Amino acid sequence: MTQISDDVRSISRLFGAALDNLSKLIRTEVQLARAEVTEKAGKAAVGAGMLLGGMLLLIPALVLYLMAIAAWLVSHGFSPVTAHLLSGTIALIAAAILACLGLQALKPAALAPRETMREIERDIVAAKEMTS
Repeated sequence: MTQISDDVRSISRLFGAALDNLSKLIRTEVQLARAEVTEKAGKAAVGAGMLLGGMLLLIPALVLYLMAIAAWLVSHGFSPVTAHLLSGTIALIAAAILACLGLQALKPAALAPRETMREIERDIVAAKEMTS
């Protein structure tokens, strides 16, 4: 009878230790998720800052290039209106390309805490194996 009683206590201690370890594991995973989300948010902020900085620096340079292109087109026989419309179209295309590149860095998929999600999946598999 004492053997069964000792076995039950051993099992309950093992089960308690497993639950304690699982609790610690979950806390660790939450900390990892927070750190990863913070890192991703920092990268998003840097990406947004770079996008904004690029757009601000692009404006004066773009104006000068567009004026030069328009002047070149006028010197090659285009009317001033047509030359400026063509220059504006070039600027619009350049702006669209830059905006698309900036938006790529800000997509939710790029900001997802992938490493934490992989770790949680591994932990779930390990917890299932421990209880089996």
